[in-house]
Amino acid sequence: MKSGRVIRTFVAHDGRRVVLRTPKWEDLDDLTEMINSLVEEKADIIKTEKVSREEEANWLARVLVRVEKEDALYVVAEVDGKAVANSEVSKKDGYHSHVGAIGIAIRNGFRDVGIGTEMMKALIDQGRAWGLKVLTLSVFASNKRAFHVYEKVGFVQTGVIPKSVFKEGKYVDEILMTKLLE
Repeated sequence: MKSGRVIRTFVAHDGRRVVLRTPKWEDLDDLTEMINSLVEEKADIIKTEKVSREEEANWLARVLVRVEKEDALYVVAEVDGKAVANSEVSKKDGYHSHVGAIGIAIRNGFRDVGIGTEMMKALIDQGRAWGLKVLTLSVFASNKRAFHVYEKVGFVQTGVIPKSVFKEGKYVDEILMTKLLE
């Protein structure tokens, strides 16, 4: 798949026009700013340290190769010409080749307006197009907003890793969720 390919456009609940598309090299500064803002916010993501532009450039280079090879689909949400969210569905391999893993991150100020739901739908559609049978993801138990979105698009809780995360002096469970594709 080509970089910058538009997957769908929609109007968010707050009236802003959103373009869901594959990432492109020109997203580098927006994506660096986004991930660092999530780290600074102490959002419910795995990263705890800000990244340099060079580190993000290396990551983005790998992403663009994976998108081109079609072993992963990365979806960026663009609002007013700026990348404000990023997500992915990655194919697993070997005995797990029928399984896809999903991840999603949305910048503060762009949550609760339907972007997450639309991104999840795009990832699920791609999983189906690839012929995957199972999609998986994990979410911090403290991230009620994300848990609700995942349930809304058909994911169910299938496991818990107790105390998987130690954040701000507290242990947080990691919830495993699954969606079976028919």
